[in-house]
Amino acid sequence: MTRDSYAAAGVDIAAGNEAVARYKDVMRLWRHPDQLEEIGAFGGLFRLPGDARRALAASTDGVGTKLLIAAELGRYDTVGADLVNHCVNDILVVNASPLFFLDYLAVGKLNPDVAAEIVRGCFDACRTHNCALLGGETAEMPDLYAENHFDLAGTIVGLVDLQEVPRKEDVQPGDAIVGLPSFGLHTNGYTLARKLLDIRTFGDALLAGHPSYFKDVRAIQVVAKVKAMAHITGGGLLENLPRTLPENVKAICEQSRWEVPAIFNELIKRGNLDHEERYRTFNMGIGYTLIVPLADAAKAIAAVPGAKVIGWLEARGTDEPRAIVHPARA
Repeated sequence: MTRDSYAAAGVDIAAGNEAVARYKDVMRLWRHPDQLEEIGAFGGLFRLPGDARRALAASTDGVGTKLLIAAELGRYDTVGADLVNHCVNDILVVNASPLFFLDYLAVGKLNPDVAAEIVRGCFDACRTHNCALLGGETAEMPDLYAENHFDLAGTIVGLVDLQEVPRKEDVQPGDAIVGLPSFGLHTNGYTLARKLLDIRTFGDALLAGHPSYFKDVRAIQVVAKVKAMAHITGGGLLENLPRTLPENVKAICEQSRWEVPAIFNELIKRGNLDHEERYRTFNMGIGYTLIVPLADAAKAIAAVPGAKVIGWLEARGTDEPRAIVHPARA
């Protein structure tokens, strides 16, 4: 693989970042008075009509080319839950609890049994979160999708007390970074993974579920002050950690503080991925991060099995990177 292996495989993270920057330029032309944040956050906030104390939080996402693996293996029982859990985690970053969810399933040829299995996964994950599955849309488009191909996306809406939304200004150098473990690629990096691994051999590892971190986060919040959170999705630790941090701090992580699942080591070896590629393409074993005061770090990791202190925050100079991951020593 080349220096930018993910772009060579067909996904250009830099182009994605540039697109978001252009979206922001468009959105600056007008802003609804009840919209509380610019686009680009994990979940958008909209002031709840008639209640100045609370806001609706919303997010939309998909499962990505993990769906191609599900289709090739004929295993559709996990991707619906992957979708819901991904969206739950996104609005959890702003501390919201889910209210309702809508799914969108687009297919080349509708197979009612397969569609029902996918939606059952959405339903089960929604029920786990006491979140209503209000409905959605199923679209059959043979001229757009191949017969066995499909796309799956969803929108979640939650509720949060505005006083409980994490504030960047509370974050400061010396705070600890708590990481919650991932169980595989979750829903990111599959375009590259499919080019590096045999799907039949690595099917179980590639279809490992995208978990919800909702209960873990709530358990940590009982014992620790959580100042900021990040869902580690596309862009990995290097791009997602800084999204909820102020400009004057940088995140320092040490990979020796947590275990990297075997599937990532296999991808690194087969793709000859350099340090930056692996931490910008994959989650590398950390699915969610929380910033807590150093004094609360021990209590935070004791509250959740598998949680680790993976790093800390330092003051950042103007031209310094916003996140650094130190590799484990050989």
